[in-house]
Amino acid sequence: MNHVVTHPLDPEDAAPMNAFRAMVIPLRGKLSGIEARAPFDAVMERVAPRDDVTFEADTVGGIPGLWVRPAQFRSDEAILYLHAGWFSLGTANAYRHLVAHVAARSSAQAFIPDYRLAPEHPFPAATDDVLASYRGLSKIGIQRIAIAGDSAGGNLALVLASSVTADDFRANAILVGVVVQSPLTDLSLESQTYETRAEADPFFTRAQAADFVTAYLDGADPKHPLASPLYARFSGLPAIRVHVGDDEVLLDDSRRYVERAAAAGIDARLDVWMGMPHGFVGSVGQLKASARALDAIGAFLASAFRGGS
Repeated sequence: MNHVVTHPLDPEDAAPMNAFRAMVIPLRGKLSGIEARAPFDAVMERVAPRDDVTFEADTVGGIPGLWVRPAQFRSDEAILYLHAGWFSLGTANAYRHLVAHVAARSSAQAFIPDYRLAPEHPFPAATDDVLASYRGLSKIGIQRIAIAGDSAGGNLALVLASSVTADDFRANAILVGVVVQSPLTDLSLESQTYETRAEADPFFTRAQAADFVTAYLDGADPKHPLASPLYARFSGLPAIRVHVGDDEVLLDDSRRYVERAAAAGIDARLDVWMGMPHGFVGSVGQLKASARALDAIGAFLASAFRGGS
């Protein structure tokens, strides 16, 4: 099985991507600290909304968050969606439009937890909170759970997957699959694409990543399996799908994770989207690649839920 699928840049996406790059590159590497929270949320608020979903604030497993529900869903299934933001930024509310696209395409309800953020709440607060959310879902009648997330949320999703598939973990729910976008899998920042894709990435630099990661870890070992899923246990994991842009310093974080998962016998696949930067799926309605990636994510989740029936 080929574990890597490469999607060429659609000619219709080239012009808008060039214009976008010219606009954002002057800001490359400058997003930092808690001062970036409001601008980050403002960017996520601009994701095209849907009119076929509903939102409901709730607390699951003691963690506040937001339910995103499409018109049709099964009450005993749920996606646990973990938002991005370098462990220091992001809210469930700001992510509601992006998650709405995932929920609608998979015909499954999704819960977005507002896990605690660094630097006020460093590692392992976020991992504790997403685990509590998973346990909480299993206690309210959810029998099949899929985990999804992007960037730092992708890190938390993969860490959580390793935790809940451990032999000594007990819950009433079955983990049916995991799908992540551009996950941070190695907080030691050893991936070569921090250098080889430095010019291609319009957003992030290694120094910027180091600042956020340092604030999150607060002295913890970056290779701790709860911090970096690249060093976590792979045995017992369900099917995993990873989507990443080719123009990302985080490209190798995805490549290396999928390589190790596949070597461990896991059904793992990496989709690389040429010409795309970090977070490109949020440009749904503007880029053809965004809709195609979201369609693939939705199809995988729908299939994972059927397979878990």
